[in-house]
Amino acid sequence: MADAASQVLLGSGLTILSQPLMYVKVLIQVGYEPLPPTIGRNIFGRQVCQLPGLFCYAQHIASIDGKRGLFTGLTPRLCSGVLGTVVHGKVLQHYQECDKVEDLGPGNVQKEVTPSFDQVIKETTREMMARSAATLITHPFHVITLRSMVQFIGRESKYCGLYDSIVTIYREEGILGFFAGLIPRLLGDIISLWLCNSLAYLVNTYALDSGVSTMSEMKSYSQAVTGFFASMLTYPFVLVSNLMAVNNCGLAGGCPPYSPIYTSWIDCWCMLQKEGNMSRGNSLFFRKVPFGKTYCCDLRMLT
Repeated sequence: MADAASQVLLGSGLTILSQPLMYVKVLIQVGYEPLPPTIGRNIFGRQVCQLPGLFCYAQHIASIDGKRGLFTGLTPRLCSGVLGTVVHGKVLQHYQECDKVEDLGPGNVQKEVTPSFDQVIKETTREMMARSAATLITHPFHVITLRSMVQFIGRESKYCGLYDSIVTIYREEGILGFFAGLIPRLLGDIISLWLCNSLAYLVNTYALDSGVSTMSEMKSYSQAVTGFFASMLTYPFVLVSNLMAVNNCGLAGGCPPYSPIYTSWIDCWCMLQKEGNMSRGNSLFFRKVPFGKTYCCDLRMLT
């Protein structure tokens, strides 16, 4: 019980701290660019025309809604995080209790657990079920969070309170409205999890020397690296999911010119791929001008 409470508190703290970052990221994902590009330098020191990064974008939001405005959508996101943590923990606890029952069965002896690919498959499958259950239950709060943020574009107040947002979505879209963008989100989570755990197993088994004294630390580093790599590969699923969650929902940010009306998430995927915007919003610092956008950006202005 104490572990669950500590996880909820830690998760809530991280959610609050990261809320401005997610707010900016979501607005960029839907194509909202209120600030013109500036002259800057890339990581190689070359002069480039680039869009404002995280801090400039956050300052723009704060100049309109104040610093408090950077935390728009925090309440439903906190609800999603707390509920997701509880559901995830309950599912894993159920699997652990099933294992205990099997171990206490007649004729069973305690066996030494050795790392194997079968064990990785078993643990990954359980983690997948736990994450999928948490995602399924918390997705309505995720949709409300995204729409609360996106209404900044058109200065609407359609999704302000949690209760009012639930009523609005149910009245206009029915039950299915709460699960807009769910399929690509689930697919992205599942693919990312299997990629991360499979790559980590391969690296730990075949690339790392088991005789190294810091073996446990190396394995934890490899898990983090493979997790980052997997999240980068599956980012398009996150982008498509967020776009579908706000698409054609009655907000300016979910309609042209910021976003076309998509018939399905596959249609959204194909259109983004055709435009070369599958990584839109992935970077919040060195942001190049999107494909198809034209700006006047004179490099000679930089001395």
